[in-house]
Amino acid sequence: MSPRILYGIQGTGNGHLTRARVMAERLAAAGVRADYLISGRPREALFGAEPFGDFELRNGLTFAHRYGRIDLWQTLRQAGLRQLWQDVSSLNLSRYDLVITDFEPVVAWAARRHGVPSLALSHQACFGHSSVPRAGFDPASRLVMGLFAPASRAVGLHWHHFDGPLLPPVIDTQISTTGSDERTIVVYLPFEEPAAIRQLLQPFSGWQFLCFHPESRNHPAIDGPLRWLPLCRQRFPEAISGCGGIIANSGFELPSEALHLGKKLLVKPLLGQFEQTSNALALQQLGLALTMNQLDGASVARFLALPAAAPRPWPDVAATLAGWLANGGDDNQLPALGQQLWQGLQPLASAA
Repeated sequence: MSPRILYGIQGTGNGHLTRARVMAERLAAAGVRADYLISGRPREALFGAEPFGDFELRNGLTFAHRYGRIDLWQTLRQAGLRQLWQDVSSLNLSRYDLVITDFEPVVAWAARRHGVPSLALSHQACFGHSSVPRAGFDPASRLVMGLFAPASRAVGLHWHHFDGPLLPPVIDTQISTTGSDERTIVVYLPFEEPAAIRQLLQPFSGWQFLCFHPESRNHPAIDGPLRWLPLCRQRFPEAISGCGGIIANSGFELPSEALHLGKKLLVKPLLGQFEQTSNALALQQLGLALTMNQLDGASVARFLALPAAAPRPWPDVAATLAGWLANGGDDNQLPALGQQLWQGLQPLASAA
């Protein structure tokens, strides 16, 4: 019999939610019984949460940001550690055989406290392997990685295996390109100030920039070459499917989708966030994207001049993981699963 699972999702980033939606659908299809807990975002700010059913919501922990970088002082001020401990202590895990955490701290710490087996299933889990490119991985970052959402075992996801036990990204492999309008660029820089984005892109007349931003409603819908749009579960996937390229922060899920669809990519990391600086380094080393450490018009010009990218389709990792979990989730099977999933991918010249 497959295990009964509590699946914890870090709700502050849309990438965690996107990945978990795919996993929820594949787990249900495999007959795995799972309940879901989301933390880090109020209920009214969530969208597309239908696959999670009657999910639980907690405050959790999140990073504060300002002007495109982590604001450490504000992060510490809003941490709410007393509430976190109350949430951890009160969470009832008696009916669960396994807790899965996608960098979600409440379920992770509750599993540790109550002695329930736990599995970290996330991109963050890949940084436990020394061969993965790292940038800004100082002692404080190591402390965050070890304490934020600990688990008894882990499955890390990345764009390359780096000769480690990593799996390819979990994305919705049903997404497909609807043709590419090479003069239309999707811009998703939610951590940057709209005024800074406007200043960056206004000089590039003759292009259309679809700027999805949390503050889009505070700006004219049409602003020269910029089109300000709210993030929308339907409109955003349509935009990335039909665009010629994507300018984004260097999270994990959106670049993974861009590579799958064959969209050229320019990323700017959220400074002070080691995962994003490390992702930017990995994309650069693998030859998968251009990077910029600050909003830079010269980098945008180089990016716009690039030819169209070739698709790099990912396998259905979520279905493979769901089947693995349905059959008991034996760690000894993971190397063979990883080999199977990476085998069909074209090698990267810079990683060979």
